[in-house]
Amino acid sequence: MIKFGIQYGLNVARLGLTEDQILTASILADKTGYNSIWYMDHTNVPQWNHAIVNDPWVMLSAIASVTNNVELGTCVTDAVRRHPSNIALAAITLDRVSHGRGTLGIGAGEAQNIKEFKIQWDKPVGRFAEQLQVIKLLFESSPEHRVSFNGEFYQLEEACLQAKSVRQPHPPIYMAAGAPRTLDLCGKYGDGWIPIGYTPELYEAHATVIKDSMKKYGRDGKDFQFGVDIDVYFSDDAEEAWAKMKNAVKVSLFKPEVLKVHNIEDIEGFDFKKYFTEYSMSNQEWIIKMREAAQTIPDKVARSSIGIGTPDDVIPVFERFLKAGVNHFIIRFWGSGYFSSIDKFGSTVLRYFREAYTTKK
Repeated sequence: MIKFGIQYGLNVARLGLTEDQILTASILADKTGYNSIWYMDHTNVPQWNHAIVNDPWVMLSAIASVTNNVELGTCVTDAVRRHPSNIALAAITLDRVSHGRGTLGIGAGEAQNIKEFKIQWDKPVGRFAEQLQVIKLLFESSPEHRVSFNGEFYQLEEACLQAKSVRQPHPPIYMAAGAPRTLDLCGKYGDGWIPIGYTPELYEAHATVIKDSMKKYGRDGKDFQFGVDIDVYFSDDAEEAWAKMKNAVKVSLFKPEVLKVHNIEDIEGFDFKKYFTEYSMSNQEWIIKMREAAQTIPDKVARSSIGIGTPDDVIPVFERFLKAGVNHFIIRFWGSGYFSSIDKFGSTVLRYFREAYTTKK
């Protein structure tokens, strides 16, 4: 089954949609036939002074109260700003209040949410591995089954939670992963994968890594959700829309893995490690560096990662990702008319794939 979801991410924060508008959009998506709704977990987006940035767990619980069908998840949270026990309990609670629709989308964290608040974030991948272990242990815990853990970063001693999720054995865990170690963790612990800033070529390569990891850990992966966070910009003038979007798209794609798979020469002197551990949206120097360096990505490569133009322009992009292994599209709508974009996608692109899939079946 091919799934389609919408994400309230930077796109919605930038628009400054109110809480009531987001609930209205959620009702529309639920009634239009989308499968999922996802909410970003940023503390702020200071490059847009008038943006509205809310807590995802609170908003998802509110969305649960006005919807009946869509799965609900974070895209993505981290267990750096919150203790893993808080994340585990929040995921269980969301699943309970939504009557079995809660999903935990989680990553290792990123500097833009951490640096300015002086939160400790050394050895992020090592921390991430322990966070996942602690969360899964607590998912299984109860007063009758207390759990202990003794790691480098986290310790539990006869700990337990006192609520069980509706979905068993636990709410699905979708992981943001894109480097060798996190891709391996995704294959070991994940029920789904949500990468962002991917071309179909990179997606196919990394999906293979995750499948190999699942085999290594003795998992069959038959129910694994291969998601992708993808941007869609509807416009009758695709070139005009691309001119507005291309800088942001190229910045999103500017990572060593994209450069490698597309044989793009590395930028001499650009320190990716420093960027990923120190980048902050309020740091204009880093933003300028990224924008300049990202222009080395050819337009053809960058445009393969985004659905832009009319529905007939968008469908082939989704088909390429489908062939690369995607079975769950998580869409961020850009441009004017947010509500009309939800409706247009549902009545055209979503309908096209539902009918094509049903016919093939």
